[in-house]
Amino acid sequence: MYLIRLGGFFNQSTQIDLGINPIQRKFIMRSVSDTHPVDTVLPVPQLLVFGLQHVLVMAAVPITSVFLVAKALGLSPSVTVNLISATFLMCGVGTLVQSFGPWKFGARMPFVMVPGGAPIVMFLLIARQTDLQTAAGAVIITAIFYFLVLPVFSRCLRYFPNIVIGTLLLLVAINLVKIYGGIIAGRPGTPGFADPANIGLALATVGFTVVFARIFKGVLGQIAVMLGLVAGAIVAWIFGRMSLGAVGAGPFWSAPTLMPFGIPHFNLVAAVPLLIFSVISMVEATGQTVAVAEAVDKQIDLRDMVPRTIRGDALMSLIGGFFGTSMIITSGENIGIVRATNVRSRFVTAMAGAILILVALSAFLGRLFDAIPSAVVGGTAMVVFAVIGTMGIDILRKVDLRERGNMFVLACGLTMGLLPILVPGLYSKFPATLQLVLGNGLAMGAITAIILNIFFHHLNAASVEAAADGQASAPR
Repeated sequence: MYLIRLGGFFNQSTQIDLGINPIQRKFIMRSVSDTHPVDTVLPVPQLLVFGLQHVLVMAAVPITSVFLVAKALGLSPSVTVNLISATFLMCGVGTLVQSFGPWKFGARMPFVMVPGGAPIVMFLLIARQTDLQTAAGAVIITAIFYFLVLPVFSRCLRYFPNIVIGTLLLLVAINLVKIYGGIIAGRPGTPGFADPANIGLALATVGFTVVFARIFKGVLGQIAVMLGLVAGAIVAWIFGRMSLGAVGAGPFWSAPTLMPFGIPHFNLVAAVPLLIFSVISMVEATGQTVAVAEAVDKQIDLRDMVPRTIRGDALMSLIGGFFGTSMIITSGENIGIVRATNVRSRFVTAMAGAILILVALSAFLGRLFDAIPSAVVGGTAMVVFAVIGTMGIDILRKVDLRERGNMFVLACGLTMGLLPILVPGLYSKFPATLQLVLGNGLAMGAITAIILNIFFHHLNAASVEAAADGQASAPR
């Protein structure tokens, strides 16, 4: 009989009577010590707390995306509630897929899935130009297109070195901070724009998060982001900026309806904007996969891991199309939480997925999340998203920026990526098809960095190789 302590694998005080011989004991101890933090199963209370933290930070995204579509298209309250439920369900199931990675669908990494920002706008445009059935059909067509293009795309991953990924992560962080800064400030020209109360709530939430991260240690320090959000919500409630009156109204449970707009219509021409975006989304998924691997300190094979991530995106977008949602894709929004808390277990995001499914089926919880003021969520989100930028900087530190090629790849990638982010409407006079790419800062930055990296490094390398071969084969 051997009694061993599995500290850090289960609970540090857990003891298990193994009843094994010394050789078996040595093998098991080696296996436990070899377990990567990504694959570590934390105690259930910690899984619940850390998983809830992921959900609280990203919950505003599905709610906001549905309200954007609902208000723009004048959908009824019942359809809006149905879409919120469906969107949370797809996000939850997708997060479980990415966390567990069954049958090579999903990266088996701590990912959370959300509705994509750009696809929401494209879904809305398609619905306005045609109808909601055609918009849902465009999502399904795009998901199938993912599967068709993926084998070709996976062969091009060698064109995504650190200089490209680092540039992309910086642009992701800046773009997300800008988006949530807009949510805090409101829309220019409206009465509530730049409301000092909203800005004060966001700054207070940021301040609480920093203070909690500084004074707390252990688990409390790791959930500083969530504690900051809760503290910001309490302040909002005290000053009358948060109402809980509607939380108890209505049914407690709800479930989404299959094909809420009717049978989808399949129009390949109408789906073109989403088809173009799907390639851009694959580039973003590549950067996010590298970023999460960097955050959890895990060596990965890009040609295996990136297709897994993209298959998960394609699967959930395909299912989501039948439930009336826009494309559901992996998000960089939770990567900052992983880095900030250093909690790397994929079982935490799996718990987040389970909570999202519970929210999808519970109208009460959905209303509770919706009651948290946008300014509070925005303040929390900006801290988390800025952390993604620091990860990009950390990756770029591994690149020799004194080398001329790398310097121009980064400089031009940031230039082309920041222009549409910092100067909205810059390309508004260009043809609508070109605006889909030119107006997307992440797409332009990534495309520019990829092309210039090939121009400075791969073409030059091919020329040098050819010259060397020519010299070797020349008669002496």
